[in-house]
Amino acid sequence: MRGLRFLLLSITAAVALCCCISGCGDTDKKKSGNDTVARSHPLPDTLKVATLYSPTSYFIYREEKMGYDYNLVTRLAADKGMAVDLIVAPNLSAMIEMLDSGDVDLIAYEVPVIAEYRSKALACGPENFTSQVLVQPRSDSLTITDVTQLVGRDVYVEKNSKYQLRLQNLNEELGGGIKIHPIDRDTFITEDLIDMVSSGEIPLTVVDSDIARINKTYYRNLDITLRLSFPQQSSWAVAPRNKWLADSIDQWFEQENHRRTQAELLKRYFELSKGESSMISIDLSKGYISPYDNLFKKHAKAIGIDWRLLASQGYAESHFDTTVVSWAGARGIMQIMPGTARAYGLGPDRITNPEANISAAVRIIADLDKSLSKYVSDPEERQKFVVAAYNSGLAHIYDAIALAKKYGKNPAVWSGNVEEALMMKSKPEYYNDEVCKYGYFRGRQTREYVIKVMDFYSKARRQIPA
Repeated sequence: MRGLRFLLLSITAAVALCCCISGCGDTDKKKSGNDTVARSHPLPDTLKVATLYSPTSYFIYREEKMGYDYNLVTRLAADKGMAVDLIVAPNLSAMIEMLDSGDVDLIAYEVPVIAEYRSKALACGPENFTSQVLVQPRSDSLTITDVTQLVGRDVYVEKNSKYQLRLQNLNEELGGGIKIHPIDRDTFITEDLIDMVSSGEIPLTVVDSDIARINKTYYRNLDITLRLSFPQQSSWAVAPRNKWLADSIDQWFEQENHRRTQAELLKRYFELSKGESSMISIDLSKGYISPYDNLFKKHAKAIGIDWRLLASQGYAESHFDTTVVSWAGARGIMQIMPGTARAYGLGPDRITNPEANISAAVRIIADLDKSLSKYVSDPEERQKFVVAAYNSGLAHIYDAIALAKKYGKNPAVWSGNVEEALMMKSKPEYYNDEVCKYGYFRGRQTREYVIKVMDFYSKARRQIPA
């Protein structure tokens, strides 16, 4: 037993030296800094980049391309005067083959630094370290701080996953006693288990540390500090024959201003809260919803919608705070994304102006309603689709409608049908489905957003005159 405890302490000490996600640093992957080699190979006009849809690397949110790796590689390319030709691959193996065959110049995704890929992928760029971690409720006195404390505890993991395998191995190392509960559901994903820990439905689960960090920005009541495995190093990659490109990329990351850029993006994606803030209670018995009721009435009338529904969206978006800026950069009462604002003629100097913001939001809603009328004929039902599309972006609703149709759900009904199909877009087998054109999306937040808006709207209709 003393030997086992020594082994566990050694693992803990070794893992503590590495962080879940880090910037470039001194590790086994050596930065060559070979200026001569980099200068002797002129950079291409267009950088062909492969990546994967994921909550960290690349996704589309409210019609804007986002993701930690995506933002980093586009900034690198812009600084070096290159355009980016982005190719979204179906899986990691396909990306490695594309790199080896010369179809792409760079993989902007966390490629594990392992012997299996060494002949085809040369690590470069940002260095990341991930390990499996325990997800548990945050507590001052009951937090599990050592793997030996898992004995006798119930831990829920995806069936036949690497997390189940790790727990089984750990259980053997400890001499048994961990109560492992493999969960097997059709559309069940890791994020569901994390949500269940947050809500108290299950006590514990295990996930990769990068997934845990992303989800902690939605669920602040979680603790993810206990690591259960050695860290796995990963990085971007180029073909070994293009070491000069790896040198050029590494040199870019070594510059102080680009380190700051990387730190800002790490904070944006892995630290800033993305969950809904607590809903501020509004006393509707006073006969009004917000200080901006006249603006909601004025602009809602222009497109023939109930102003109380528009105000309900304003409530869910910002609680009528004109100064709110979301983690993604959305601004103003109706939380309009910068790119969308530009498309509707709303400049950065006016995006937080209440009337300009609400006016632009109404035009966005009118366009969403027109686009969705081809799929949902019932106006009342379509309201939910429009509210959902405002939150997620129209592209993901199109995908959800297609998935609903393919998998036997009603594509013209939101609750229990298209909303469930939208939730499916968190799982690779569905967002990589041939009918799904716009990749990964975290549908849980949009589902909750529609519920909040429609619940508030129902109360407003009962208490506030039209």
